[in-house]
Amino acid sequence: MRELIDLRADMLKALAQPTRLKIIDFLRDGERCVCEIFPAIGEEQSNTSRHLNMMISAGVLSRRKDGLKIYYTIKHPEIFAVMDYITEMVKQDIYGRHSLLKAA
Repeated sequence: MRELIDLRADMLKALAQPTRLKIIDFLRDGERCVCEIFPAIGEEQSNTSRHLNMMISAGVLSRRKDGLKIYYTIKHPEIFAVMDYITEMVKQDIYGRHSLLKAA
């Protein structure tokens, strides 16, 4: 049972970082080459590669090699639903704070 908890924590940690969230958002449209990812998210290639490798290890992404190019994709499309739920919760919190400020 402890192993499952650790694996869940690793996957959540892989999602909980701004650069990795940018990568996930960029991959919503499907598989992309690393050569497309790093310029699109505004990060250095070496930094992007570190994040991609971390997300591979955590089970968030999968990759394939085609010649010299390496392509990445979201391993479990359910990740997008998780991100959408979190986005909605954040929006509700922002709306709630905004409403409180207006009432004050």
